[in-house]
Amino acid sequence: MGHIQKRGDRKYQARWLDPDGRERAQTFPRKVDAERHLASVEGAKLTGTYVDRSNMITVSEYARQWAAARPHRESTAARTATMIKTHIEATPLGSRRLVALRPSEVAGVGDGAVAEADTEHLAACGRYAALDIQCCRSRSLGSAQPSRGAEPPPSRTRRIVPLTVDQVRALAAAMPPRCQAMVITQAGLGLRLGELLALRLEDVDFLRRTVRVEWQTTVDGKHRVLPKTPRSRRTLPLPAVVADALAAHIAEWPSAADGSLFYTLHGLPHRHEYYGSRIFAPAVRKAGLPSGTTSHDLRHHYASVLLAAGESVVAVAERLGHENATLVLTTYGHLLPDSEDRTRRAIDAAWISDGPGTDGGDASQASSLVSG
Repeated sequence: MGHIQKRGDRKYQARWLDPDGRERAQTFPRKVDAERHLASVEGAKLTGTYVDRSNMITVSEYARQWAAARPHRESTAARTATMIKTHIEATPLGSRRLVALRPSEVAGVGDGAVAEADTEHLAACGRYAALDIQCCRSRSLGSAQPSRGAEPPPSRTRRIVPLTVDQVRALAAAMPPRCQAMVITQAGLGLRLGELLALRLEDVDFLRRTVRVEWQTTVDGKHRVLPKTPRSRRTLPLPAVVADALAAHIAEWPSAADGSLFYTLHGLPHRHEYYGSRIFAPAVRKAGLPSGTTSHDLRHHYASVLLAAGESVVAVAERLGHENATLVLTTYGHLLPDSEDRTRRAIDAAWISDGPGTDGGDASQASSLVSG
């Protein structure tokens, strides 16, 4: 428990120990104010909501600590570092003391980070980073535990506008000749960039018309590693347009010694950053595609084509290598075709088939049931 001392200047000093055992003090003009403060401090210590207001850690510093504590793969860690640098450090809030933030400011940080994210990981990362900042009740801030009842702030990701088939064709034509099949393959199989770059000749079964996704490359392109989740290891149907593109590519540029289908002019594996900024980005500009288009947009294109053709959300999730269909719904739900018309038809069909009458009734009978 804390205690109160009366000072010579007729003021009262409240003294207490914080959760880490360090002595703290604050002076008040009246004894009753000092007593109320001590009561609130002890209550905060018991509920785990105590905050050391003198802590000087900034939002940027805390974000880096948050990222360092996550068990990220190399590629994920690189994307997270870029997000922190772009959406936190580069903003005025980056230099703000974490304990001085207002909830409205934190909500803005979360929304901004998520709005610019172009992968599912960054969206989740942005939401939970915003949660950590909003709670700011960790042991590093002198608190016993995070705030109770806190939930991740809702994401407000920008709606995806997928590339059309004509845009993908234009992009492929704008690429260097040895990279044109890479665009068709990624768009026709929905691969992540690392999965595309790891593709080997033995992974493509032209006879059975399937492609097996077994590996992905590291960001430096030097190593093959297992995909991000067990579901990411999958067998995909090989469309004719991809088979033709791969066959023509292999005829012109045979696979490398390790079986790699795609490699540089010097026979080396592609580095993710180099491929994205030095090969893919110039082709985007040449093809007149929207600014900010990345290779991940080819994955979005794949999902949108499947949904437009009537593939189920579960099937699309399996093709993309997602753990469940929830992410497909949250990311591509607005692309589901004619959902309102399908709902109307489904209800009408059910009422007609189950309505009164020897032959299942008709629409007028179903209507009379509702009105009567």
